[in-house]
Amino acid sequence: MLSIGKRNSRKNIFIRRKQFWLLFTVATLTAASASLPSLVAQTPEGLHSNAILDHLNAVIDWYRNTTTRVPTVGLPSDAVYQFNAQNMAAEVVQLAFQSAQAEAPLLPAASPANASGTGTTSSQQSLAKMQSDVKARISALEAQISDLNLQIAKAPKATRQQLMVQRESAQGELDLRKATSEAFDQMAQFVSNNGEGGRGGLQGSISELRRSVPELSNTGAKTAAKPPAATLSMPSNGGLIGEVIGLYDQLQAMHQLSQMMKQTAAVKDAANRLRTPLVATLRATIQQGEQLASQTNSGSTPAGQPDQQRKQFDQLTARFKELAGASVPLREETILLDQSSSNFAEWRQSIVHESNVILRSIVLRVLGIALAMGVILLLSEVWRRITFRYISDVRRRRQFLVLRRIVIGFCMGLVLILGFVSEFSSLATFAGFITAGLAVGLQTILLSVAAYFFLVGRWGIRVGDRISVAGVTGDVVDVGLVRLYLMELAGTGVDLYQTGRIVVFSNSVLFQPTTPLFKQLPGADYAWHEVVVPLNPAGKLNLVEPQVLEAVNSVMSGYSTELQRLLGTTERRIDIPLRVPEAHGQLQYGDSGLEYVVRYPVGLHQVSEVDDKVTRKLLEMLQQQPELQGSISGYPKIRAAIKG
Repeated sequence: MLSIGKRNSRKNIFIRRKQFWLLFTVATLTAASASLPSLVAQTPEGLHSNAILDHLNAVIDWYRNTTTRVPTVGLPSDAVYQFNAQNMAAEVVQLAFQSAQAEAPLLPAASPANASGTGTTSSQQSLAKMQSDVKARISALEAQISDLNLQIAKAPKATRQQLMVQRESAQGELDLRKATSEAFDQMAQFVSNNGEGGRGGLQGSISELRRSVPELSNTGAKTAAKPPAATLSMPSNGGLIGEVIGLYDQLQAMHQLSQMMKQTAAVKDAANRLRTPLVATLRATIQQGEQLASQTNSGSTPAGQPDQQRKQFDQLTARFKELAGASVPLREETILLDQSSSNFAEWRQSIVHESNVILRSIVLRVLGIALAMGVILLLSEVWRRITFRYISDVRRRRQFLVLRRIVIGFCMGLVLILGFVSEFSSLATFAGFITAGLAVGLQTILLSVAAYFFLVGRWGIRVGDRISVAGVTGDVVDVGLVRLYLMELAGTGVDLYQTGRIVVFSNSVLFQPTTPLFKQLPGADYAWHEVVVPLNPAGKLNLVEPQVLEAVNSVMSGYSTELQRLLGTTERRIDIPLRVPEAHGQLQYGDSGLEYVVRYPVGLHQVSEVDDKVTRKLLEMLQQQPELQGSISGYPKIRAAIKG
């Protein structure tokens, strides 16, 4: 029972000690928080933290736009202007931060921004001292416990109990000190994150804004950077497209420079507004110093107060230095902003001068292209009139007109290419890819164009020729650059007539082996027809043969002279001897028996007329000679000798 009571007594003592140290820790933290110092100073009227931060934000935005927003247009002077603008922008932003850091202590202690800024430094120092004390006490307790453990191991039983009580008391205090140290660490971390370097407080905001411009810490306040190399200016013979693109870039650069001049003026106004209360307070401080100096010189100062006057002069001197440290950088900043504005204005003026030169070049080039196109169109009209006046052959006239379109199109394309394109090496590469793509994608069209020159050659197809292609027979209506037009003919091989339909073929049909094209020999526009007379084997064959052949020859006598003339002309052109076509008869077996066939030439455009005359002549001959009619077993038939 006695040991249980002693154990409870020691536990109560330990609990009371822990409560005591906990209350002591809370009281210490409360006292430390209440004792954070604040700076009480006379603040210039109109100066507040929001104005300082707004000014810094405006300067940083202006600095970033100055270094990245204005593009170079390739003028040699761009490098100089850009170098000056970037250097002055870096100096301006450095001066702005220097002024802001000097203005922060001028704010009153009651200001939330300043209270959390200046007070945080003192709070961090107090917390550091308390952390150091607690850690020292923890080390002492750990050494004491280690020493007690050694004593307990060697002590006799009578004194061991007392040493164990001391060890438990020291262990309880050690646990409390460790908990206190953890609380101090947490509070120190909180103050560090939310004090001078955190989001709260003017000093913390200024530091965050400075970290948002990392190049300032790398380059320093003033760096002698090497001017950037200027981009080569666009050559004067760069083509119309290149000049238009260059003019557009220069207009964009002029617009950006105008915007930068406006932004520079706005930043300067903000700096002047921030500097005005500082200058007013600075003047008031100077007046106070002059008044104090006049009192000293006049001897109106009470005796025995030289130390107080010295203190007042020291306070005014310190106040003047604080105000000058904030005002002078702002004045230097406004001077640099004026120089930056002048630099932007000169830069813009140089671009304006160059853009006027390019604009005149564009106008002259457009006028030159228009004049060249007008001359080409005039030559085209002269060519057309000369063709219609001096070339009477329709086929040749059409060939010259097609050649005119090709030549005029090529000249116009050449003028446009020379006028618009600037990089001919790139154009050649691009044209190579385009040509390869056209050769694959427009294979049929290219074949049709190539076939056109075969069709309009010396022995080619002309309008009015009768041809047969792909099972269609017709008269040629038109021969285009890629298409061929036929007036379709239908009927039997003897009697062909127009159907009224136009058949269109691609010129590439000339190169298709499965679709042959048939054309009559130039100058020999005739075909062979046959008169088939069925014979009676018991009749007089020697009477029928001469009579039928004589009837056909009598009809041929009306156009045989014209056939001989056409064949003579063709023979002289192709240097090949041609035999004059004549009617001739042949005795042969047919499907119905023995028959007599007379073949005779007939003009392509006189088929119906000649066949009608032959039919009437045979009918008249049979009616006049009944004996001849008895030698024939049926009616004569007229048919085409060549099918298709």
